[in-house]
Amino acid sequence: MKQHSTARHLTLLTTATATALLLAAGPAAAHVEVESDKAQALAANVEIKFDAESESNTAGITEIRVVLPEGIDPAGVTYGEGPEGWKFTAADDGYTVKGPAVKAGVNAEYSVVVKQLPDAKELAFKTLQSYSDGRTDRWIELDESGENPAPVLKLKAAAPGAEAAASSSPADSASSTPSTEETAETSSTPQAAGTEKDDDGLSAGAWTGIVAAVLIVAAAAVFVVRRRGAGATQD
Repeated sequence: MKQHSTARHLTLLTTATATALLLAAGPAAAHVEVESDKAQALAANVEIKFDAESESNTAGITEIRVVLPEGIDPAGVTYGEGPEGWKFTAADDGYTVKGPAVKAGVNAEYSVVVKQLPDAKELAFKTLQSYSDGRTDRWIELDESGENPAPVLKLKAAAPGAEAAASSSPADSASSTPSTEETAETSSTPQAAGTEKDDDGLSAGAWTGIVAAVLIVAAAAVFVVRRRGAGATQD
């Protein structure tokens, strides 16, 4: 009877552990996929398609904010197509596509056209994916095996004779230098978001509270030890 009870407890424990692992792995299953029929270094007028997978059965995706990889000029990116009613807005470091929420549980698919791809082996598009209930998924990690990997487009080697378009003039570069106001606004970009609290992590405030609690407990322990030592001396 005892062996039967022990076996039953082990079975329940194994089931609970497996369920917990599946739940923990759930959020990492969804992500943003990227593809292109002209995924080749230095290719021109390239359409890039994105598929932002939904992680919610109760709220629809309303906005996708992307930081472009090095080598792609935001001015050289135009909107292709996307969910009905969505609009494209360029930014200093990338772009945003947003509009009415798509149906809950449905992926948000859209495309952009890039004037020319850089001479690189792969391109990572850091992405913030927002929902109608205020939730935001941060697909910004450059490690593809991470919990929140940024979508990465693998590129073939450049075609023989392909050349990069002429770079901007010094005057153009100076005019594109971020102002103080623009620099202040970078706190809302995916790069800055990487330093904020993730959905499954702890904020800086939470860590501060934990450290404070540990210090208080340690101080109380020292006080008790000293008090006992003083009492023993008097005896």
